Amino acid sequence: MIQIVEGLPDNVVGIVAKGRVTNEDCNKILKPLMETSLKRHDKVRLYYEIGCRFPGAAWEDLRIGLEHIPQWERVAVVTDVGWVRHTVNALRFLIASDVRVFTSFQAPEGRAWITSH
Repeated sequence: MIQIVEGLPDNVVGIVAKGRVTNEDCNKILKPLMETSLKRHDKVRLYYEIGCRFPGAAWEDLRIGLEHIPQWERVAVVTDVGWVRHTVNALRFLIASDVRVFTSFQAPEGRAWITSH
């Protein structure tokens, strides 16, 4: 299941993945959010909180966001799952965007960073 993070600036797409995330969740929630934000802004930011050990489709379907890599200004990933943290840290150097990983304890810091100028 994907939940939208409310109260973020217009140029920030914020989602929380909890439990099993399906392709339908990604197509009905994540993809429209990103498309709407990209219509209004040249560069957008992604706040992605992963609250499960195996996010399923949400992890796999990040390709939806990867097709827009040049438009990602910043990406904040919040997770306590070790393999996800290591994977994001290893791959972030391949992405031209500024990517940071935060623990769930650091979630407020991640939200502050993704919304800061």
